[in-house]
Amino acid sequence: MKKRTLGSQALEVSAVGLGCMGISQSFGPSPERPEMLQFLRDAADSGVTFFDTAEVYGPFHNEEVVGEALEPIRDEVVIATKFGFSLDDGDRKLDSRPEHIREAVEGSLRRLRTDHIDLLYQHRVDPEVPIEEVAGAVKRLIAEGKVRHFGLSEAGVDTIRRAHAVHPVAALQSEYSLFWREPEGTILTRVDELGIGFVPFSPLGRGFLTGTVDASTQFSDGDIRSNLPRFTTEAREANLALVDRVRVVAERKDATVGQIALAWLLAQSPTIVPIPGTRRLSRLEENLGAADLVLDDTDLAELDQASTQVKVVGERYPEAMQAMIDR
Repeated sequence: MKKRTLGSQALEVSAVGLGCMGISQSFGPSPERPEMLQFLRDAADSGVTFFDTAEVYGPFHNEEVVGEALEPIRDEVVIATKFGFSLDDGDRKLDSRPEHIREAVEGSLRRLRTDHIDLLYQHRVDPEVPIEEVAGAVKRLIAEGKVRHFGLSEAGVDTIRRAHAVHPVAALQSEYSLFWREPEGTILTRVDELGIGFVPFSPLGRGFLTGTVDASTQFSDGDIRSNLPRFTTEAREANLALVDRVRVVAERKDATVGQIALAWLLAQSPTIVPIPGTRRLSRLEENLGAADLVLDDTDLAELDQASTQVKVVGERYPEAMQAMIDR
């Protein structure tokens, strides 16, 4: 498996990582724990060294599964997790107070069965806590050896700059794909200037860019996509125009639609590392194949044109979730 380095912080990871959220939530009924333990071990055997989880996934269950699966090979993998929510009751609220960050990290360390977190993200920017205080709290945890690198998720340009001034930010995680190109421009320019790696989540548009979702797809109970504006029947029917144009390139390259979407992302910058999520080994192996796929200038221009000419229908989040995004 090819490797990449996230920004200037010398954090080396597999060119394609694994987003672990789906193994315990958000995409319908979760498989049994033993099956997911084996899947994560198979992912590592396949060359994945970058695993992304969070305390809020489950909550807590996701970190427990990731920790148990990777404990035997802990020194061979990079584990990223996240803090930023109060999980004491059913109502998840933003909470990045320094004392809460420390509590969250201690809990994550226990569940992940490790003495350090390789990459610790603030899951969402908390407008009630200055980012300087957040960065300072993580800086102290790094000095103590409990955390190795500091990351941000869905942070805006000003937040990134202010946090980086307190402690270097190794990676920014945000949604980015042919289906959602908002980070282009100011955000990608800023992280490049500051030597920050970029980790796109939902790089396959929550499955839409695999070519396996269409207007007739029925989402199971617990599948987050049934509540997303971009995945209404009408929106899917309209948005298939983008998939159709990506499929043209895929057929020419003897690849799948999903592989083309991931290869396009990888071609945007050598410090971009997408983390597609899956819980099936066949899909994982397909995703990893994108790292070996070379797109030439003609391919990239055609994909860029397709993505800009097809107007994607539907917001990516409901209003309440969108309100948590820092821009």
